[in-house]
Amino acid sequence: MKRILCTTVATVGALIAALGLPAGAAHADSTPRVDLRVLVVSDGGPSTDAIAAELEVAGTPYTEIDLTRADRPVIDAELLADTVDGRPRAKYQAVVLPSDNPFAAGSAEMAALVAYERTYSIPQVDAYTYARPEAGLEYPVEGGYAGSLDGVRAEVTDAGLAGPFGYLDGTVPFEDNSPAVGESYAYLSTPVAGADFTPYVDAAIPGTSRRGSLVGEYRHDGRRELVVTFVYNRHQQQFRLLARGIVAWMTGGVHLGASKNYFAVHVDDVFAADDRWNTELNCTPGDVDCPDGAGTPDPIRMTPADVAHAADWQDGHGFTLDLAYNGAGSVEHREDNGGADPLADRFLADRAEFRWINHTYTHAFLGCEQDTTVVPWRCATEPDGTVRWVGRDTVTDEIATNRVWGTGVGLPLEDDELVTGEHSGTRVLPQQTVDNPHLAPALADTGIAWLASDNSREPQQRQVGRATTVPRHPMNVFYNAGRAAEQVDEYNWIYTSRAQGGSGICEDNPATSTCLTEPLDAATGYAQYIVPLETRTALGHVLAGDPRPHFIHQSNLAEDRIAYPVLDGVLDGYAALFAADTPLVNPRMKEIGAELQRRAAWRSALGEGRVTAYRIGETVTVEAPDGVAVTATMPAGTTLAGAAFGEPYAGGRSGWTPSAGAPLALALPSSPASAPAGTGAPAPVTGPAPDTPVPAGAREQVPYAPAT
Repeated sequence: MKRILCTTVATVGALIAALGLPAGAAHADSTPRVDLRVLVVSDGGPSTDAIAAELEVAGTPYTEIDLTRADRPVIDAELLADTVDGRPRAKYQAVVLPSDNPFAAGSAEMAALVAYERTYSIPQVDAYTYARPEAGLEYPVEGGYAGSLDGVRAEVTDAGLAGPFGYLDGTVPFEDNSPAVGESYAYLSTPVAGADFTPYVDAAIPGTSRRGSLVGEYRHDGRRELVVTFVYNRHQQQFRLLARGIVAWMTGGVHLGASKNYFAVHVDDVFAADDRWNTELNCTPGDVDCPDGAGTPDPIRMTPADVAHAADWQDGHGFTLDLAYNGAGSVEHREDNGGADPLADRFLADRAEFRWINHTYTHAFLGCEQDTTVVPWRCATEPDGTVRWVGRDTVTDEIATNRVWGTGVGLPLEDDELVTGEHSGTRVLPQQTVDNPHLAPALADTGIAWLASDNSREPQQRQVGRATTVPRHPMNVFYNAGRAAEQVDEYNWIYTSRAQGGSGICEDNPATSTCLTEPLDAATGYAQYIVPLETRTALGHVLAGDPRPHFIHQSNLAEDRIAYPVLDGVLDGYAALFAADTPLVNPRMKEIGAELQRRAAWRSALGEGRVTAYRIGETVTVEAPDGVAVTATMPAGTTLAGAAFGEPYAGGRSGWTPSAGAPLALALPSSPASAPAGTGAPAPVTGPAPDTPVPAGAREQVPYAPAT
């Protein structure tokens, strides 16, 4: 979790009574025990919710108290601290408040928090507060600014780069996704004269040559506060960029849980050909969305030049694509072309440049037998109404034959990974409500441990027999489009109204987030609308620490190569935002599956109260159940059993460590010298903070997450 600066023995002894602790609480070694848990005091607003969400995703324990609930616990000395084995214990290593003081005037709860923070040097995060002298800042009316920051590029100061935000490359762009929506609101102000206030992130104050703080540290009266003066929600890019630093500041870089940024891209249907969208029929001849016999298939298949481009692109970005292949695509091409398949020859020559995943031999649908005489298709049934399923032998053969083919041509495979065609075999609503009962036995027959699933249908991992699913994010770059104009035409068909020539899906499902008010321009719609939207969506997953892979199709690397602008947007955009010590992690499928499994086991143990973690001086002790790996983030130089803990990332070290049911003792490096809290001028008497809601008419726009 998080770290707390240790107060002196004298200070603890002098202040122990102020917290109402027993007179016998003094210990021969009175260095406090600080539990690695965060106290989040929420007002139901988006900012405290965002910080709680960051802790949740990272696996950092926290306790939330909702001030809007009548049955909430009272915040008092007993809730905050006690003694364990005669040693003073701080139950929380940090406090998050919705503002610098969300309580009424003269509040005993705020007084208890102030005493607690002073006694144990507990830092406080003001999740979103008004700029005012009580928070170390001038009022915005005194030469500052209050208003929108849409589209503004804030900057990390030198102090921020040397401190908790050193993983960033320097800029913090604020979103401006829609000119019709107010997405960001902030107070920009300068520190009060004489205040010990250090801005970490600032922006230019409009109409002046000065810069105002957006995130800064205020030291006063024996306390430390991180003062945040802009509103945000958990999805917005500006918060996602700063979230790691907020947690690092409040914990001193010592906390349970870990946060890394992941990006993996699966390319399905390699060696095969994908059917093409027909712009006149508004369907895909040869696929189940077109009636039988409608149109003539015009398949899309990569060329050797496309393979060379993919390999060069990877080299230029330091990134590896995962290719999900169908061996029959090459076999059939050779049969139809006198034994020649230049595409396969080039892929096989460059086989070591890529990672490879079994995608079944023919890309057959492995669920129920499909009745395609109707659109949409339905499951074929026996005369008694029971569903007709693709058999176990057929499923097994699709997996095993493709593996044999891949091994025979020298593909470097992991035999326990599988992507079925269209994620078939698993349930597909509304037609197929359960898994093919023959799927799990076939997976066992072929030794499959990791099975791809569609994150838009099943975002959580689950077991399919002995195999575990790995949910994949579908990118809204269509499998049946090799050219940008085709992508735009299909996009317009799906997301416009019937009156505009579209499918009417949005009229029938008004909650669909990608609905268009008018069709996109065929010539510019892809580059100007679809690419930025898909880039923002995928980069949002990356910044949220989501390891789930994204998937596209080989058709998107052919012809106009329409996938690359989106992938470039993600990779180049990330590189422009983060320092070199915070790289994108590019894992393969089984590694992603294992990461998701470890996270689930860890969260379960936390939720059941089976994890204990605390810091005493420079030692962190963590106890977790046998079989549950411990995840933690620690400063560089931390050791476990004499060896370096974890792996370097974002200036610290983090990782998973098996606990084997025995306590882990982490030795922290000597704490660097830091200024004591409260070296500046005393703060004014702290009164309740003004309400700082999002102004009327302003809201935060949540990035689109594809539903199909």
